[in-house]
Amino acid sequence: MSTPDIAGILDKSKELDQLRKDQEEVLIEINKIHKKLQATPEVVEKPGDSSLSKLKNLYAHAKELSENEVNVSNSLLVQLDALLPSGPQGQPRRRIGEPKRKRMKSDSEIPRISPALRNQLEACASLKGEQVAARVTQEDADKDEWFVVKVIHFDKDAREFEVLDEEPGDDEEGSGQRKYKLPMSAIIPFPKRNEPSPTLDFPTGRHVLAVYPGTTALYKATVVNVHRKRKTDDYLLEFDDDEEDGSLPQRTVPFHKVVALPEGHRQ
Repeated sequence: MSTPDIAGILDKSKELDQLRKDQEEVLIEINKIHKKLQATPEVVEKPGDSSLSKLKNLYAHAKELSENEVNVSNSLLVQLDALLPSGPQGQPRRRIGEPKRKRMKSDSEIPRISPALRNQLEACASLKGEQVAARVTQEDADKDEWFVVKVIHFDKDAREFEVLDEEPGDDEEGSGQRKYKLPMSAIIPFPKRNEPSPTLDFPTGRHVLAVYPGTTALYKATVVNVHRKRKTDDYLLEFDDDEEDGSLPQRTVPFHKVVALPEGHRQ
């Protein structure tokens, strides 16, 4: 093994170490903004606030650092493989540690998960047994259909939910309960009744997604009440396409059945 080869490996190792330090710093900043939004979610309504923009940029930076880490790790593996000694002449080349690598995946084969994504996956797994809002239609459907479903299982590897529609409508095929397998993007957790503090407080005029009274379906609605003082108070909403006698009736919906309107919602 020549000195230049060793120097190249050491340089890559230093670069890898710096990338990991940079990721830790980005994660600290992401967590700071998360705590800020949990404590004062109304801050995003203030003119000039750039919290969400900063959060988006930090996540993009974290993704770039993670991808760079994988590239540098792969480069190190190539350098090390090239320096491993060959076996005796006439015998197939056998790398040091090859039997162990047959039993275990190498670092380059194991998908790297950022701390932020790991926390998100843990949060999804914790929803087992909970009722959530679920988009049961395909992403390319003409309109989105959202229902209240119960989480049966979350597969961290596939990043997929298995959910149960406990009260399918009369027009559903079959008469029994219906199961779906849905991606993470199709699930929105409801606020918890006994933990109102992290709940988003939607102001008057905000478009939301809410459970229509007496059903298990969610529709787009507009917040209209001005007397809601606590996060545990009910919302007064006007649902789209709910016209009666030429006007939209105002309907009361519990706070734990109201979530943010997904971006690009089609109804």
